[in-house]
Amino acid sequence: MLVLSTMANRLLEGLQDVVRSAIVEDVGSGDITAELIPADKQATARVICREHATICGEPWVNEVFHQIDPDVVVTWDKRDGDSIDPGEVVFVARGRARSLLTAERTALNFLQTLSSVATSAREIADQVRHTRVNILDTRKTIPGLRLAQKYAVQTGGCFNHRMGLYDAYLIKENHINACGGITKAIENARTLHSDRKVEVEVETLEQLNEALVANADIVLLDNFTLEMLREAVMVNAGRAKLEASGGYDIKSAVVVAETGVDYISVGSLTKHIQATDFTMLFG
Repeated sequence: MLVLSTMANRLLEGLQDVVRSAIVEDVGSGDITAELIPADKQATARVICREHATICGEPWVNEVFHQIDPDVVVTWDKRDGDSIDPGEVVFVARGRARSLLTAERTALNFLQTLSSVATSAREIADQVRHTRVNILDTRKTIPGLRLAQKYAVQTGGCFNHRMGLYDAYLIKENHINACGGITKAIENARTLHSDRKVEVEVETLEQLNEALVANADIVLLDNFTLEMLREAVMVNAGRAKLEASGGYDIKSAVVVAETGVDYISVGSLTKHIQATDFTMLFG
């Protein structure tokens, strides 16, 4: 069973509202097809995974069934963070047949999306385990599902970057130009919110030096070559944390991790989603 970090527990905040919105979107004024079934008919439904995956989405699935019908009982064979093989049962739901069918699509939508993210995160985390790098997600998330997707990233063994625009600085090219330079941007950041981490994006080794002199906490090395990354690690000499970014996938991330950077941000974790295949069967 997955042991959640304090941050991961924070990622469950607002879950009820997200689920409520998803149910309204699907059920609307009522499930007219489910009305064909006698109201008191009981049923048992098994949810089966059709491919290899890392399971994620249990809190959202439970909340869907609870909001549809609090009397439905959901029993999990696999928990968040568990690996699963094709044909294995994820969970069994028991209750009114109408309720099970009404909840099915919304519950599986959460499960298939979040398991996809967790599966990708597990795959890339396993590939770089021989290094000291932490793989980070980004803000490239599905609107309304940011916290859920970041929970899935942690479930798969990777790490969260900032939650949004409010909890840490990420000073990028346009910010630098508008502020009048890297040094000035960092100075402004320290003045405005001295308690926030300051990360600045650089595109050259010269800019890296300026960021280090200005005491950035983290420097994002944007589209550096492998040779430049290795040199950046040497130049840095532990003064700041170094993050590599540049459209990396699972293959390219391995060689980047081996350069000695501290972090690699991988936007594809949350934006290149191919839903994991699940099905729900009665009986």
